Amino acid sequence: MNPFYFVFGRSANMVLILIFFFCPVSPSYGYDPLDPKGNITIKWDLLQSNSDTNDVKVSLLNFQLYRHIEQPGWKLGWEWLGKEVIWSIQGAEATEQGNCSRFKGGQLPHCCENKPLIVDLLPGAPYNIQTSNCCKGGVLSSMIQDPTKYAAVFQMNIRAGGAADSDFDMPQNFSLGVPGYTCAKPVQVAPSKYSSDGGRRWTQALGTWNVTCIYSQYQASTSPKCCVSLSAFYNDSIVHCPKCSCSCQGLPGSKCVKFGETPSLLQQVKDPNQEPPSIVRCTQHMCPIRVHWHVKQSYKEYWRVKITVNNLNILKNYSGWNLVALHPNLKSLTQVFSFNYHPLNQYGHINDSGMFWGVEYYNDMLLQEGEVGNVQSEMLLHKDEGIFSFREGWVFPRRILFNGDECVMPPPDDYPRLPKNTARAASFTLSIIFSPLFMLLIIFAC
Repeated sequence: MNPFYFVFGRSANMVLILIFFFCPVSPSYGYDPLDPKGNITIKWDLLQSNSDTNDVKVSLLNFQLYRHIEQPGWKLGWEWLGKEVIWSIQGAEATEQGNCSRFKGGQLPHCCENKPLIVDLLPGAPYNIQTSNCCKGGVLSSMIQDPTKYAAVFQMNIRAGGAADSDFDMPQNFSLGVPGYTCAKPVQVAPSKYSSDGGRRWTQALGTWNVTCIYSQYQASTSPKCCVSLSAFYNDSIVHCPKCSCSCQGLPGSKCVKFGETPSLLQQVKDPNQEPPSIVRCTQHMCPIRVHWHVKQSYKEYWRVKITVNNLNILKNYSGWNLVALHPNLKSLTQVFSFNYHPLNQYGHINDSGMFWGVEYYNDMLLQEGEVGNVQSEMLLHKDEGIFSFREGWVFPRRILFNGDECVMPPPDDYPRLPKNTARAASFTLSIIFSPLFMLLIIFAC
């Protein structure tokens, strides 16, 4: 073998290793291998354009499999390139009207802000200001949980603030107003088509632009939001969440409430338009959400798991919550009790991940910390021949995500282990003792 090629190959491999360790791909880009195509798309349709007015239709489409937008909801923002104003709007409203003093007499515009902030209407809004797929308080369901509530739509009449201009300028710098989401620049795509008579005649927009927004857990929060604890029927010990999984008691900005105490914030009036402050029950892990995975029973051909989700947040309820688990035996899941389930087989034959969520009007609301601040379910899995084992932590999940955020797992070395099989050890010892005696009996018999 040529030593030059050997040295060069070793050097190239070493360079690749150094690049991998010292120049990793930043996780803030938001790529999710369980939902590689997941995003929230803002679709901007120009329906009609006159000399000084434009009618547009804006749609927010949540194409994420398990991430959703819960209360207080989305707050869509952008920046006008000129002096445009929102003259009228249906299906949503601007949070501020702004300075409209340049319009003298008569009706004033709905919003004159250069950077408007638009919010969804609340349920029960008057019919004359509604549009289809509006009025959900800014809540967007994920694609799997409720495909009928993954979209929000509103329409606007936009007027130029100065001289008449027939050109339409697409606004820039879009934002969703939800922590963790980053929006790209608008991209013009093929015009949207609409039909009002069942498909006999189609009309299309004068222009359509898409704005793609992706989520990154690392941009949403500097610390995790959940942790996982483990237990099994064959081991008396419980593996608790790792210490300081989400925070540590005593750190600056780390607020918690001891058992028996009532926080002063509970006496304050909650603002439904703002995210409640994160105040959790004092624990060693300081996480608002704890997921407990318990291997409950073993049958001849099946095994049973119990999942419990505890809300340790003092002030917050989780509506429309969901849980994603990765385990190699999920492909043989037989039955789930009191939870909904959907497999996440995004890579064809690889089916080792699934999504759980609550049953509507039963346990789809995870209440704040207290006696009823938990939801639980059990599932029955078939023992796959050749791969199933209680040893080496095989029955515990590889990853757990709550509402799309990664939970902190205990170290694999701490997983509950099988007790030593004394019967097998005893039989092995007896075989060592009696084997020579048996051989001697055979020799003397011959």
